Amino acid sequence: MAANDPGQPALSSIDPSTFSTNHAVPTRALAVGAHPDDIEFGCGGTLAKWAAAGCVVHYAVLTDGSKGTWDVDADAVALVATRQAEQREAARRIGAAGSVTFLGAVDGELENTHALRDALSRLIRIVQPEVVLGHDPWRRYRLHPDHRAAGFLLTDSIVAARDPHFFRHHFDITDLQTGQPLAHHRPSTLLLWEADTPNHVEDVSATLDTKLHALEAHASQFESTMKATDKAALTAFRERMRARLGSLGSPHGFAAAEVFHLMGDL
Repeated sequence: MAANDPGQPALSSIDPSTFSTNHAVPTRALAVGAHPDDIEFGCGGTLAKWAAAGCVVHYAVLTDGSKGTWDVDADAVALVATRQAEQREAARRIGAAGSVTFLGAVDGELENTHALRDALSRLIRIVQPEVVLGHDPWRRYRLHPDHRAAGFLLTDSIVAARDPHFFRHHFDITDLQTGQPLAHHRPSTLLLWEADTPNHVEDVSATLDTKLHALEAHASQFESTMKATDKAALTAFRERMRARLGSLGSPHGFAAAEVFHLMGDL
């Protein structure tokens, strides 16, 4: 797997003593990915573990995934519909009982705009997650512009969601769950995958198979992302993922792990 492979890239060297381990299971979590499949790559094992323990997991996907194919003659409209269906199925396989929201930016053209911050901070205020997960926008040598933009869009939206003077028109909206007006909301923790400087590890030994099962819901991505054009290549992809997460877990005594940069006191 190359440095720009999605989700959980290899680490050159770490000091396990500098890592926190296994965050307490939150009541609600929101994972925010640039494209369909980014969330499963980045934190699928962690979300599956939390969901099995009773956490209500919500998804937000920022782009439409319309460029996610190597077929130059692909029908982009059909691909968008396919990728949304795949994402919903992947979330189901993870055990996510919350919402799956698509913000609809054009794949490859994601920008940290006022309109998208409005939409994402509104979603944070609706969902009220204790933990938010997303791309690390500070990762060096990242090629994909959507991943950089997604990370900064998320961090900026957390600031907007937590403070009452951002997007005050949200407070005119009634929360359908409670019947009360929306209010500002401050998550307690942000976990960033593809972390430039990871400092937190989650044991996903028991949910690695669930992560892989969820990733395989994204059948449209077998060729372009997973390099799996036939049954043998799909088996090889599974083994690469097992080896990668095993290498991340080994320094901490875990059979498989996902690593993050954890930010608290948001």
